Amino acid sequence: MLASGATISVADIVRSVRAVVGDGASVGLHEPTFKGAEWTYVKECLDTGWVSTAGAYVGRFETALCEHCEAKNAVAVVSGTAALHAALLIAGVKPGDEVIVPSLTFAATANAVVHCGAIPHFVDSNWESLGIDAGRLDDYLHEIVRMEGQTAFNRLTGRPLRAIVPVHVFGHSVDLDALEDVAGRFNLALIEDATEALGSRYRGRAVGGGSRLAVLSFNGNKIVTTGGGGAILTNDADTAKHIRHMTTTAKLPHRWAFEHDAAGYNYRMPNINAALGVAQLEQLEGFVEKKRRLAERYQAIFAGQDGVSVFHEASYCRSNYWLNALILDEAMTPYRDHLLTAFHAAGLQARPVWRLLHELPHFSTAPRMRTPVADDIQRRIVNLPSSPHLVTA
Repeated sequence: MLASGATISVADIVRSVRAVVGDGASVGLHEPTFKGAEWTYVKECLDTGWVSTAGAYVGRFETALCEHCEAKNAVAVVSGTAALHAALLIAGVKPGDEVIVPSLTFAATANAVVHCGAIPHFVDSNWESLGIDAGRLDDYLHEIVRMEGQTAFNRLTGRPLRAIVPVHVFGHSVDLDALEDVAGRFNLALIEDATEALGSRYRGRAVGGGSRLAVLSFNGNKIVTTGGGGAILTNDADTAKHIRHMTTTAKLPHRWAFEHDAAGYNYRMPNINAALGVAQLEQLEGFVEKKRRLAERYQAIFAGQDGVSVFHEASYCRSNYWLNALILDEAMTPYRDHLLTAFHAAGLQARPVWRLLHELPHFSTAPRMRTPVADDIQRRIVNLPSSPHLVTA
């Protein structure tokens, strides 16, 4: 099958991907790799009985996260969604507020906003990073915002705008400096959704480590997994203390008494999950290097091909390439689903990018800007198998 105006067929694309990932009956989209001390650390939890939220591995995991992310504090929790929910609450998001999120992201980003009783306000992305376009966002906010003291209000809805949640899509950092400037002009909290970007760097610094609040995910398909889990990063000691208290049911320290000073959340990560995470973090640099080599192989095999290309990191970013993105030229877009069908028939798990969140029925009435670039990205991207074990040399 050949698209008009293109010189590469669906079958050629499938063969090219097979040439990169090798033979095998089935190749997953992103599978965990357990080649380190996972068994030893998890077995220690089982042998000693320390499997729940108390136990030494939680602290070890948080310390290791601080080292890798160049952050002063990390609080491990049960999921990336829980991490973002806690971070939004700490940032002051209240029921009835609006929070700016990209329409091009996984549903959990907007779900966490809803869990706060707030309303997601969807904005557009750019092709440079696949994340929020800071310049267009700035122009848009100047059109719709009125400032009352230090609070930005949406003229169209009358609701306060409280925060921005940029997402580092597929591990590619947004232009954080530009977005921090926008956030500062409108007095908005900025919370990095770095759930896909552990190991990535922005202008030489670790993604997530330079902000007041950032969140990570360790789901089974992430570059490092704890089975399920997340973390909040912060460089402010008081903020970290508040998060730790709030995510541990707001229980006051005492040898035996059950005293709580707020309606907190039971979000703390279990020790057995943290043990898995410690072993995984010991291999993070190796995972990133393998994934970057895999990205280079994809880019090389499709270089010069009419009809498709492979997404490449921005000049300011050193990406972990969590998921590699095949970009279809306009002439190839009618064949996207044929391509996905062919991939799966060949045992290659691939997927389209997420459906834009403002197109989902339960978000259809949420406020939003026009999203022509996100619309384009949605039509043209196919994610390719990206597991680190696909690179053996």
